[in-house]
Amino acid sequence: MQLADLLEKKIEKGELAPGQLLPSETQLRQEYGVARGTVRSAVALLRDRGLVVTLPQRGTYVRQS
Repeated sequence: MQLADLLEKKIEKGELAPGQLLPSETQLRQEYGVARGTVRSAVALLRDRGLVVTLPQRGTYVRQS
């Protein structure tokens, strides 16, 4: 939940722009010192909130407004 909130704030501030690829699972794990499951849960929460969209084999992107 905390990681999802942090990423949501970055999206709101424009640090992660619409259409931008979210950092990889590995990058997020290293940057925030969290487990893989935590990253996956955070991305799922962002998807549920309508902030990101995941494209199979392409990655997760910030949703266009």
